[in-house]
Amino acid sequence: MTSGKSVRIAVLFEPGKKARPVWFELNRRQHRVQETTYHWQDCVGERQLLHYAVSDGDALYELVFDPADQSWTIHSQRTE
Repeated sequence: MTSGKSVRIAVLFEPGKKARPVWFELNRRQHRVQETTYHWQDCVGERQLLHYAVSDGDALYELVFDPADQSWTIHSQRTE
Protein backbone atom coordinates (compact mmCIF):
# COMPACT_ATOMS: atom_id res chain seq x y z
CA MET A 1 0.00 0.00 0.00
CA THR A 2 1.21 3.46 -0.95
CA SER A 3 0.00 6.67 0.65
CA GLY A 4 0.38 10.15 -0.73
CA LYS A 5 3.25 9.42 -3.11
CA SER A 6 3.54 11.92 -6.00
CA VAL A 7 3.07 10.42 -9.44
CA ARG A 8 3.50 11.58 -12.99
CA ILE A 9 0.26 11.12 -14.91
CA ALA A 10 -1.35 11.74 -18.32
CA VAL A 11 -4.97 12.86 -18.22
CA LEU A 12 -7.49 13.62 -20.98
CA PHE A 13 -9.73 16.64 -20.48
CA GLU A 14 -12.68 16.67 -22.89
CA PRO A 15 -15.44 19.30 -23.05
CA GLY A 16 -18.51 18.24 -21.08
CA LYS A 17 -16.82 15.16 -19.58
CA LYS A 18 -14.86 14.39 -16.43
CA ALA A 19 -11.08 14.20 -16.57
CA ARG A 20 -9.90 10.72 -17.54
CA PRO A 21 -6.52 9.33 -16.38
CA VAL A 22 -4.77 7.54 -19.27
CA TRP A 23 -1.49 6.38 -17.69
CA PHE A 24 0.67 7.04 -14.64
CA GLU A 25 4.22 6.24 -13.56
CA LEU A 26 4.89 4.43 -10.32
CA ASN A 27 8.36 3.19 -9.31
CA ARG A 28 9.72 4.11 -12.77
CA ARG A 29 7.11 1.93 -14.49
CA GLN A 30 4.30 3.20 -16.68
CA HIS A 31 0.85 1.80 -15.93
CA ARG A 32 -1.84 2.20 -18.61
CA VAL A 33 -5.29 2.78 -17.14
CA GLN A 34 -7.65 0.19 -18.59
CA GLU A 35 -10.66 1.19 -16.52
CA THR A 36 -11.80 3.92 -14.14
CA THR A 37 -14.02 2.00 -11.75
CA TYR A 38 -15.20 4.91 -9.60
CA HIS A 39 -14.57 8.61 -8.99
CA TRP A 40 -15.57 10.92 -6.15
CA GLN A 41 -14.58 14.14 -4.45
CA ASP A 42 -14.07 15.20 -0.87
CA CYS A 43 -12.58 18.04 1.12
CA VAL A 44 -9.69 18.16 3.53
CA GLY A 45 -10.13 21.46 5.33
CA GLU A 46 -10.67 24.00 2.55
CA ARG A 47 -9.02 21.81 -0.10
CA GLN A 48 -11.19 19.93 -2.56
CA LEU A 49 -9.67 16.61 -3.70
CA LEU A 50 -10.75 14.53 -6.72
CA HIS A 51 -10.31 10.76 -6.36
CA TYR A 52 -10.14 8.19 -9.19
CA ALA A 53 -10.19 4.43 -8.60
CA VAL A 54 -8.43 2.94 -11.64
CA SER A 55 -7.19 -0.45 -12.82
CA ASP A 56 -4.28 -1.34 -15.08
CA GLY A 57 -5.59 -4.89 -15.46
CA ASP A 58 -3.32 -6.24 -12.71
CA ALA A 59 -4.08 -4.01 -9.72
CA LEU A 60 -6.41 -1.28 -8.44
CA TYR A 61 -5.07 2.18 -7.59
CA GLU A 62 -6.51 5.30 -6.01
CA LEU A 63 -5.21 8.41 -7.78
CA VAL A 64 -5.93 11.77 -6.14
CA PHE A 65 -5.86 15.19 -7.84
CA ASP A 66 -5.47 18.39 -5.82
CA PRO A 67 -6.68 21.32 -8.00
CA ALA A 68 -5.16 23.88 -5.60
CA ASP A 69 -1.59 22.94 -6.53
CA GLN A 70 -2.33 20.84 -9.65
CA SER A 71 -0.67 17.76 -8.13
CA TRP A 72 -1.44 14.05 -8.45
CA THR A 73 -0.71 11.48 -5.76
CA ILE A 74 -1.36 7.78 -5.34
CA HIS A 75 -3.05 6.88 -2.06
CA SER A 76 -3.53 3.12 -2.27
CA GLN A 77 -2.79 0.08 -4.34
CA ARG A 78 -4.50 -3.31 -4.23
CA THR A 79 -3.65 -6.39 -6.26
CA GLU A 80 -6.66 -7.95 -8.00
